Amino acid sequence: MNSRTSPREGSRPQFHDHFSGVSANYAAFRPSYPETLFRWLASVAPARSHAWDCATGTGQAALGLARYFGHVTATDASREQIAAAALHPRIDYRIVPAEASEIQTGSVDLVTVAQALHWLDIGRFFREAERVLVPGGVLAVWAYGAVTVEGPETGDIVREFYQDEMGPYWPEERSMADSGYADIELPMPELKSPVFSMRVSWTREELLGYIRTWSAVSRFIGKNGRDPVADLEKRLVLHWNDASRKTVAWPLTLKAGRTSNEKPASLFC
Repeated sequence: MNSRTSPREGSRPQFHDHFSGVSANYAAFRPSYPETLFRWLASVAPARSHAWDCATGTGQAALGLARYFGHVTATDASREQIAAAALHPRIDYRIVPAEASEIQTGSVDLVTVAQALHWLDIGRFFREAERVLVPGGVLAVWAYGAVTVEGPETGDIVREFYQDEMGPYWPEERSMADSGYADIELPMPELKSPVFSMRVSWTREELLGYIRTWSAVSRFIGKNGRDPVADLEKRLVLHWNDASRKTVAWPLTLKAGRTSNEKPASLFC
């Protein structure tokens, strides 16, 4: 299936939307996840029939899953994010909340949430994930923290922008991602996973495009009426010419768990 579908009228609750206004940039500049991550997820899933990528945004993780799973349901509460997602014959995009996916009970081998668990009602989402997973199914959530940029001058400039200038504008939930979900406990026994890393070679413009997708930047603009990234660019130009590329990296933390292999006698009836 290669489609996008909307929820029934009135079924979409309010949610904290930090990204609909930057969906085009989100699709173009958000980093992708390492192939080794998706390969490992496919290896621990009980089957490769159906994966659900929750809070998919513009589909970065869904596209990775589609290389290994026969069918991927990719959901997000933002109509604008789904509209900007890249279509794929094995991905079915749906505009529904994370906590009420409308996915059939006991039909999903793998549930993933990439860089978005901190925006969800975590308890309600965990119950929904347990409902849709098959016996022995896997739930995997991951987050990447503060960006680092190659070079002492450029690295310092970006770090100060992230911590000092944008610090007051980061939503409170963002701290959970920066901590690698250290205080989050999955509702099932956790699996031991490899260490993964995120690393790209970017131009200055690619980095600035990514920074413009930050929730803190959107909140800064909303409060102050100006783009703080324009000032950041002026500082970076002094140390980073147009054509050169630098290594940009993020720490990535994954938590994965497996449900019981035994099917309950009465499953969420």
